[in-house]
Amino acid sequence: MSARKSAEPSPESIARSDRKRLAAEEGARALAEVERQAVQIRSNMARLREVREAKEAADEAARIALPASTPKKRAR
Repeated sequence: MSARKSAEPSPESIARSDRKRLAAEEGARALAEVERQAVQIRSNMARLREVREAKEAADEAARIALPASTPKKRAR
């Protein structure tokens, strides 16, 4: 009278294990995609930072190269 499990899995358990396997694979792909996008964003931010710093340095050099402007006299 003991209820022993059969050696063959039921169709429901096969479907359940397939859904779990597919969900795990899709989750791994999603995490890999998110990480790839994060790497791209960080590299783009670094590139933009270098461009901004170069522009700021060029602006500062141009400001220093120009002679100091003398205050204009007020017209009466």
